[in-house]
Amino acid sequence: MARVSAKDKPGRKASGIQAAGPGRQGKIMVSYPGAVDPPFRLSMLVYDRRYRSLTIQAVVFILVMLVAAWLVRNTVHNLAIMGKTFSFDFLFRRAGYDIPQQLIPYNSDDTHLRATVIGLLNTLQVSILGCIAATVIGVLVGVLRLSSNWLIARLMTVYVEVFRNVPLLLWILIVLASFSEILPPPNAYRGEDPAASMLLFDTIAPTNRYTAIPSLAMTNNPGVLTLGRQGINIAVLVFAAVLLAAFFARRAISGWATRVQDATGRRPRTWWAQIGVFVVPVLALVWFFGLHLVPPTLRGFNFADGINLDNSFVVLWIALSFYTGAFIAEIVRAGILSVSQGQSEAAAALGLRPRRVMSLVVLPQALRVIIPPLISQYLNLTKNSSLAIAVGFMDLRGTLGGTTLNQTGRELECMVLMMGVYLALSLLISAGMNLYNSRVKLKER
Repeated sequence: MARVSAKDKPGRKASGIQAAGPGRQGKIMVSYPGAVDPPFRLSMLVYDRRYRSLTIQAVVFILVMLVAAWLVRNTVHNLAIMGKTFSFDFLFRRAGYDIPQQLIPYNSDDTHLRATVIGLLNTLQVSILGCIAATVIGVLVGVLRLSSNWLIARLMTVYVEVFRNVPLLLWILIVLASFSEILPPPNAYRGEDPAASMLLFDTIAPTNRYTAIPSLAMTNNPGVLTLGRQGINIAVLVFAAVLLAAFFARRAISGWATRVQDATGRRPRTWWAQIGVFVVPVLALVWFFGLHLVPPTLRGFNFADGINLDNSFVVLWIALSFYTGAFIAEIVRAGILSVSQGQSEAAAALGLRPRRVMSLVVLPQALRVIIPPLISQYLNLTKNSSLAIAVGFMDLRGTLGGTTLNQTGRELECMVLMMGVYLALSLLISAGMNLYNSRVKLKER
């Protein structure tokens, strides 16, 4: 088809109308100069889709900043009226109060900053141990809820429903009352015929004041590396270095097995080597340092030679673990049910036992469903640890948000610090779990 001239189509520019090529069967394409990239006008900020979303975001951002500026200005003005300033210099003043539970040395002559660090360490301690215990409980209960045994499945259902539908604070108080009213006093373990007996081969003594557990001791103590007021035992550093080296050795063994599998099609058995690189060096160090347990011994009215865990910590740990474990159990159950039944049937057809099917086939695939909501439960447990104030456990809420706040009168500064610390902990937990989730999720090809 010939090009249409301006004479044939009066009123239109020749450059605006072109006939299609021979392969387009005579279709005419019309192009309008300037339609692709029109000149910018202010009205486009409202009526053009390309700019309207940016305009809305900018307006919302400006409004939020104005509100924040108003709040800050109003706060500073009110503080000035009360004769206060926004300052964190109180952190370097003498605290003047004791903390019964402490992981590093502390006394009442230390600063509020050190007291805050003690509270943060106590929060991390109960949160980490609680996450571990809740995960173990949740996985076991979640799997048992799917058991073919009617009684076991119904008992696990009762546990989940009871713990999920009662507030955590009530469970903390219930466990505290149980420890205070049911457990015997320390002197009940005294005498030839004591009123109470220790547990686990006379190594654990639960009392109404504390729980006595064995402590670790070394025959060949290498000494302590002094770091200010704290000290780190050299044996701990040696164990940490050996475990780190064993971790890299395990990765090297796994990489070698993968290369052999890619080359020959058969993967060599390396489980014994991967276990050995951890077990053998650790057992050698245990023998070299003479590491052994020292059980608690009743001397007078209290236990000595062991570790006396304050019941406030034990109560909080138990309540957090069982409460969060009920939610994790439902997450695990949902993750298992998300795996196709055909996977289990295929594994059973290959001769795998039910336990091996669950551990090798079902659970690894269910992780992609379990981990995202599991992150939320870890975050909830960490934040719920602030209920430690109900049992007198001096965590971050009890130190910075409790005694320090009352003594210094710095309500705003203490609240801002606590919010920042809990936010940082939550972001770290989310980042770590998301990193793990990216490693175990299914890879699309």
